[in-house]
Amino acid sequence: MVIIAKESSEATTMDYNTIGRTVRSALMKAQTESRLIIGLGSAIKVLSKAPEGSLFCIMAEPQAGDSATHMHEVLLEAFCYENDIYVIKVDSADKLSRILNMHTLETCCLVQKTWTGDNENDSFNKLESLLVDHCEDCWDMPQQPIIELPVV
Repeated sequence: MVIIAKESSEATTMDYNTIGRTVRSALMKAQTESRLIIGLGSAIKVLSKAPEGSLFCIMAEPQAGDSATHMHEVLLEAFCYENDIYVIKVDSADKLSRILNMHTLETCCLVQKTWTGDNENDSFNKLESLLVDHCEDCWDMPQQPIIELPVV
């Protein structure tokens, strides 16, 4: 499947491998800028207080047999859609955890917005702009695509 990402009013094709590398790079950049909230519980806590500060919710495919966590993830995903937070589903909690440099298995993280100082405007770096375009293209799909993260 091919995703069309719009950049500078030009349409360019971007496959899922490119999106996976873009997700990894955006996560690493956000982490160096201290804009990541890692873990399901932490994400829920932050979103319950200030959902407007979050740009992306990265969620790994649910683990089989953990219905309580799965229920929280489904509710978190619905909350994100309700509050216009982009949800990006990825193929592996293990890969996500390694990208985040975590020693525990993490199933989700939030990427916080970068504020420009003007409370009305937030700015996106190039990686985030590509991911926003990807999310906008997939927003109305009945089932969101699963992005394959690169092996770390």
